[in-house]
Amino acid sequence: MDTFELADLVSERAASGKLYLEFLKVPARVGLYSLPAGATDPQQPHTEDEVYYVIRGRGQIRVGDEDRPVEAGSVVYVAAQVAHRFHSITEALDILVFFAPAEYSRRG
Repeated sequence: MDTFELADLVSERAASGKLYLEFLKVPARVGLYSLPAGATDPQQPHTEDEVYYVIRGRGQIRVGDEDRPVEAGSVVYVAAQVAHRFHSITEALDILVFFAPAEYSRRG
């Protein structure tokens, strides 16, 4: 069994100096993505479908040509190869990201 504590993931992600910390890679990959208020989201379309779950914060997401507000509790699905990015971030965002399918290998 693998278990994760959000506070530990947030600390590990911050210590890495990166916006994204992948913490599980099984049939799906799972990571923590963090963007500070006012940040520019640098991501490009991915080769995998993905689901975002907003843990905390407030902003907007653009998927294709559509914008929607996001906040704690928002869930967003983005199909593979579709352009998307978070923007207008008014409160720092912490987001769980689920990619599928992914090659199997455990974090380690």
